[in-house]
Formats: sequence, C-alpha cells, structure tokens
Amino acid sequence: MTDIIELLFQKNCHLEKFFRLNEAELLNFSDGNFDNLETFYHSRESLLEMIQKIDKRIEDSNSVAVDQTVATDAEKKKILEAIAYKNELVTRILAQDLQILSIIEKAKSGIIKELSSVKVARKAMKGYHSGGGTSQLDEKA
Repeated sequence: MTDIIELLFQKNCHLEKFFRLNEAELLNFSDGNFDNLETFYHSRESLLEMIQKIDKRIEDSNSVAVDQTVATDAEKKKILEAIAYKNELVTRILAQDLQILSIIEKAKSGIIKELSSVKVARKAMKGYHSGGGTSQLDEKA
C-alpha cells in the first residue's frame, strides 16, 4: 500500500512541475515571447511521459489483489488526499492550457492578418510598377 501512496505522490510531484512550467511560459506568451515554444512543448511531453509511466506502475500494482482491511486509516487518508490534490492540479493545468491556447490563437490570428495586409500591399505596389514599361527617348527628335 505504501508503494501506491509513493507513486501517487510522485505523480503529483510531476503534475506540480507541469503546472509550474505552464505558469512560467504563460507569462512569456502573455508578453508575446514565443522563443521557447519548442522547448516548452518538449518539456511538457517529457513530463507527460513520466506521468504515464507512473500511471502504468500504479495500474500494475493494482493488479495484485490487496486486502482493503490491511490498509490503515492513515494510508486511506493519504491516498484520498493525494487523489484530491491530483484532481485540483489537473483542473488548474486545464485552465492554464486554455489560457495558453487562447494566447497562441490570438498571436496566430495577428500573424494571419499581418500576412494578409502584406499581400494587399504587394498587390498595390505591383500596380504602380506595371504599365510603366521602359521609356526610351526618340533619338531622331
């Protein structure tokens, strides 16, 4: 039972790291700084892989029959606290992810608008350049 409790605490530790990573990068994104986007996603992916491995270990340990009467009240309380904290972290992470997606979507829309205006400006510039051709002086005149 202590193994499961330890795994739950490890999982929560990784979720806390995930939350702090999101929090730090959310500040950068809010300032329009997307320089670390690739590193950010790679770090998130690594943390998610670690969490999946821990989940697999928890699942494997659950496959062994455990007599619930063997678990003490203190152990049950720790498990319930760890699960409640995990749920709180996941809810907060989901809220962060929505903020991150919103910021990225706004930046993407801004880039698309900028590209569109550049395209219109190029068309206008081509209009000024076309039709002028090369002017030659009439040498006989």
